[in-house]
Amino acid sequence: MKVASLLVLAVITLPALAQQPTLAGKWTLTLDTFGTPTTWGLTLEQKGDHITGNYAGDKLEGTIKDGRLTFHAKDPGGVGYEDVIGTIAGDTMTGTMVWAQNMTADHPTTHTFKAVRDVPPSVSSAAPQTREFTPTIFRRQYSSAYEPVLKINPGDTIHTWTVDAGGNDSTGTPRSVGGNPQTGPFYVNGAMPGDTLVVHIRKLRLNRDWAMSTNSIVPRANTPQLAAKSQNKGDQVRWHLDLANNIATPEKPGPHMQHYSVPVRPMLGCVAVAPGDASGPGIRTGDSGGFGGNMDFNEVTEGATVFLPIRVPGALLFFGDGHAVQGDGETTGDALETSLDVTVQVEVLKGKRLPGVFVETATHIMAVGLEGSIDAAFADATETMSAYLEQEYKLTPQEFAMVLGTAAEYKISEVADRNAGVVLKMAKSKLATLTKPETPGQPDPSIPTIAH
Repeated sequence: MKVASLLVLAVITLPALAQQPTLAGKWTLTLDTFGTPTTWGLTLEQKGDHITGNYAGDKLEGTIKDGRLTFHAKDPGGVGYEDVIGTIAGDTMTGTMVWAQNMTADHPTTHTFKAVRDVPPSVSSAAPQTREFTPTIFRRQYSSAYEPVLKINPGDTIHTWTVDAGGNDSTGTPRSVGGNPQTGPFYVNGAMPGDTLVVHIRKLRLNRDWAMSTNSIVPRANTPQLAAKSQNKGDQVRWHLDLANNIATPEKPGPHMQHYSVPVRPMLGCVAVAPGDASGPGIRTGDSGGFGGNMDFNEVTEGATVFLPIRVPGALLFFGDGHAVQGDGETTGDALETSLDVTVQVEVLKGKRLPGVFVETATHIMAVGLEGSIDAAFADATETMSAYLEQEYKLTPQEFAMVLGTAAEYKISEVADRNAGVVLKMAKSKLATLTKPETPGQPDPSIPTIAH
């Protein structure tokens, strides 16, 4: 139920003599609320020229007559109202709304809106495609205010590239101000709030032979004694990336690191959907939360799948912040920062909303906890996994505690930014021994996967 009680009068003007449209179904209405997009659900049922349904929790009733759609919705407990006038073009409504909220009904305000019909991906007959995309602009906020750079269908694959965290491309040319500039956003047709976006990371490739990091330790991983030894001094470090042998070495090693090298393991520090209403105009790309974002989890690598709860129509997928390799926690405040060639495939789980951000690999299902402290992130990951196992396996709290106490694998993923990250990993081999309720017509898979 929305904050304000509603009385809605909507008038949709259609071309004269045009056949009345079929409006039945679910719509998502996005309102420009003083510069901040807010999203409301709209369900319409149609019998001839009679319209009924639900708008943001309020029942509505109206008619289509002489090319005009008029409907009213009211919360019996309130005095607030809305008057909406708009036009319909296919699966889109646009127009203006006069909104009088309960507490300020004598001071109505006027806003523009756009509503789109929730069209299931199955209605598209187009075969999945591989879409080549060359970015020309990179975003430093996760926001639904940006126009999509490309519209794709569920099942499509995107082949593109990212700049590094400082905004430099594969040639070292600056293409953006630094601060984790992102490629995107990509609009996924049919993706709606209440669904889950599935991002399969098909291929990550280094596209240059160097990366940057620093040689200091972030406060969460430091002590006063350790900080005193380093004298709080941190310098940039340039690394050579041996692309033939997949090895990283410091270009100017100290006397004790002349033979130090590490295998590269390219990863995406950032994968996100647009955060939605509560975020205001946007969230900086150095941050993270229930929309994903700057998670800096070093298992978001080639072959992994990221699951993100969708908050706005089209999901609006962003990704970036490529790392050649990163230790657990990103303890220097960065990883081996570099640009990447990226191939991802995108799907939508319709009508299935996961209780948080998840990552899946061939061996594990993982809940990502992101909060202001390691303790809070630890609890967030635990609660998220508990909600998932209750949703998928109907585990009671006591049963979950037994599984947690015998199968949990915790990993500190992020300590460098505002939010700390803790990931709770559950081995699929252990989850496979649980009894999962079967979906009618679909047998219980032998290997657990979130996509089922």
